[in-house]
Amino acid sequence: MKRIGFLLIGMIGVTGCLTYAWKTLPHQESDLYIQESIGAMQEDPEPAEQVIQREKEEGYAYSKLSEEKQELYLEIRDALTHFEEDVRLSSCDKDEISDVFQCVLNDHPEIFYVEGYTYTEYTLGDILKKITFTGSYRFDQEEIAEKQRLIDAYADQCLGGMPADADEYTKVKYIYEYLIHHTEYDAAVGDNQNICSVFIEGRSVCQGYAKATQYLLNKADVFATLVLGRVVGGEGHAWNLVQIDGQYYYVDTTWGDASYQAVGSAAEYAEEKIPTINYDYLCVSTEQMNLTHTLDNVVELPDCNSMDANYYVREGFYFTEWNEEQADRIFQQEYEKGSAYVTLKCANDTVYRQMQDALIGRQEVFRYLNCPEGVVSYSDNEKQYSMSFWL
Repeated sequence: MKRIGFLLIGMIGVTGCLTYAWKTLPHQESDLYIQESIGAMQEDPEPAEQVIQREKEEGYAYSKLSEEKQELYLEIRDALTHFEEDVRLSSCDKDEISDVFQCVLNDHPEIFYVEGYTYTEYTLGDILKKITFTGSYRFDQEEIAEKQRLIDAYADQCLGGMPADADEYTKVKYIYEYLIHHTEYDAAVGDNQNICSVFIEGRSVCQGYAKATQYLLNKADVFATLVLGRVVGGEGHAWNLVQIDGQYYYVDTTWGDASYQAVGSAAEYAEEKIPTINYDYLCVSTEQMNLTHTLDNVVELPDCNSMDANYYVREGFYFTEWNEEQADRIFQQEYEKGSAYVTLKCANDTVYRQMQDALIGRQEVFRYLNCPEGVVSYSDNEKQYSMSFWL
């Protein structure tokens, strides 16, 4: 008897993010595959036809699959949620099964207890007749119930603080900020490929951040799905696709949880002056995301071409041209609010160069900042066309 299997393994990149990878092992090295021959049997007896009532599915990945793959998706989803064993699948294509399995996990962050699956091939000679499927689980059902209780408590506390009249943009911003304030990046934490790391441990990596974002947004009645891809350098990464007022945007909560790298005398600033949230990755377009991220998703994703709900546009920090009056108004506003820093976002490279030349090259930034010692601490992000200044 020869065996092979599919396992979820993590990939850690220099950016410190972690995501899924599938690994197919040689038959003789794994015990997660079973091959049985129906040999002397003249034919594979078909079970009596059954009418199966399945729950409605609204997942994004599911909606992008063909009708045949949707049926396979529902078979796998139900097997995982009901802990069924040896479920006969409607497909005998192992690559297809792998892709659809990933689609199920992408749509369902609440299936946090699955770490892979095993399958059994039934052959007649060299002919593959059928494949049966069984999920592989990280926890037993008692442990799952206890972890779900803790997850529910976290979600209730988080969403309980959301403004009652919050629109979709406000909900996305609130959850983005909440997760960043309550999560520390830690590649060594357990369960970092699922929501347990965020909701129970308060520590995670990119896939944990992204699945937690998806889970909370879905709870708040905002569309969100998981996106898999890579970042500059080729490291695997995960983030989210969200929908606000009918338009799609990308959100990367992991990359939002990072301080700016300041130049000048920023090292002299007190620790509380260092920003903890980067808004460059809150509701961005495909064009902007492609500057630093590369899609490698299982199903096709829409073109995110709207900037209406982009953080900088909504908050008034977005420049379509260099405008001294707008800059003056922003700096005064942030001083009045007691902000520790302010970020200015440009529509394109041309505007970014104009801002950089005016504020730094011609040192006009001193017109807006209170700098009694004549020292300015700032950072600039050429990839995202933004500049940040400590106040």
